[in-house]
Amino acid sequence: MSGKLKITGSAAAWIALALLVVPMFGSYFFDDMFSTVSFIFNDPSALQLGWGQEQYGQYTSGYSILCIFGGLVLCGMLLDKWGVRITGSIFVGLMVAGAAMITWAVSSALPASQSLTVAWVGCMIFGLGSEIAGVAVTRSIAKWFKGRGMAFAMGLQLAIARLGTATAFLLSPVLIQQKDFYTLAETARPALFGMMLLLVGAIFWAVFVAMDARFDRALRAMPREDSSSAAGADRTSSSESEQFRFKDLLKVLSNPEWWLLALLCVFFYSSIVAFKKFTGAILVPRFGVSAGVAGLMATILPFSTVVFAPLFGLMVDRRGNGTRWMVFGAVLALAAHLILSFAPSGNAFWGYAAMVLLGFSYSLVPAALWPSVPKVIPDRMLGTAFALIYWVQNLGLWGFKRLAGRILESASTGSSPILNVELMFLGVCVAALVLAVLFAVSSRRHPELALDKANK
Repeated sequence: MSGKLKITGSAAAWIALALLVVPMFGSYFFDDMFSTVSFIFNDPSALQLGWGQEQYGQYTSGYSILCIFGGLVLCGMLLDKWGVRITGSIFVGLMVAGAAMITWAVSSALPASQSLTVAWVGCMIFGLGSEIAGVAVTRSIAKWFKGRGMAFAMGLQLAIARLGTATAFLLSPVLIQQKDFYTLAETARPALFGMMLLLVGAIFWAVFVAMDARFDRALRAMPREDSSSAAGADRTSSSESEQFRFKDLLKVLSNPEWWLLALLCVFFYSSIVAFKKFTGAILVPRFGVSAGVAGLMATILPFSTVVFAPLFGLMVDRRGNGTRWMVFGAVLALAAHLILSFAPSGNAFWGYAAMVLLGFSYSLVPAALWPSVPKVIPDRMLGTAFALIYWVQNLGLWGFKRLAGRILESASTGSSPILNVELMFLGVCVAALVLAVLFAVSSRRHPELALDKANK
């Protein structure tokens, strides 16, 4: 039995990871399917859907609504209480259902206000489902890879998931060709493709659930001395999950290191994720490039993470110094938005340079940030801790997406709205850098947390 579990803990852990990344790949694609073609919302009269930039900003902000108003916190506690299999399955289903509503809204001949309402509600459901599914995936990786390359596994999962973003960046300009008028059929093409990916991801999730249940049954059947060391996994089975109590929520919220990580997550991800939603609307006029070239620029973000996120995760596992890499990554994000704000216009080189810097930053900070959470929060509260971070993050993303859409809506042409929105992102980057420095200082003050020590 112990030999069987040894195989399970090594080879099967990578199989489990492969199953977990597929629904996240589909989620990332669907979330970013309009990012590089967001210029189509500049003129509502040229779009059969009838949305403008402010309506598009409202639609994308719907992703965070249910997450903000208690959904993530409640579902994070359910995740600790019921486990990843039950809770994750519920919210993978919600993710698919929300995406189906969005797909119907952008492909049906509804009045613009009605289609926006349906898509907005669908985006709420999709967002809550995606976020809790993401928490379940992260929680599962922490379980299967604890003590043996967790940062590398998390980085690899993140890299492959972001291939979904890269696919959306490249494929959407092909599916929606730049022209004078866009029909509903054309607008719906990325959504239909995304729905196909999400359905495949739901099937892969079901396979993982069966595999994870079998693994837990095998662990329970083992003698205590064997199961305590088998596979190096974090045995947060149902018996441990039931130890979670509501007062543990207060313990998470009273942890100062958790707050530094949560706020860093808010501002850092807002400087990139909120920006991604408007890459087409910013890069096309800013550097005088076509939608296809803007899409190529934007793909540097996810493609760089495919290569560097696992490598940086491996570096954090073996070398440590995670807080230093967070600071350096925040500096790179600030430099990228300085270029986007003040570099000479009409020169595509500066667009590529900014995306390269953002890509490195997008790989460095998460590779060090997410594996730090299990170091400051006990295992039985990890689901709640991750969910609370996602909740705070979504609060920021909701606000910054809405604000960016309104700034860009203030004028469809000219550089003034683009400069204004970039100044907003610069402020976000400065806040992220300050928080990264404070977390590094906290690491020096609390060596018992081993925040900068290697994970192996």
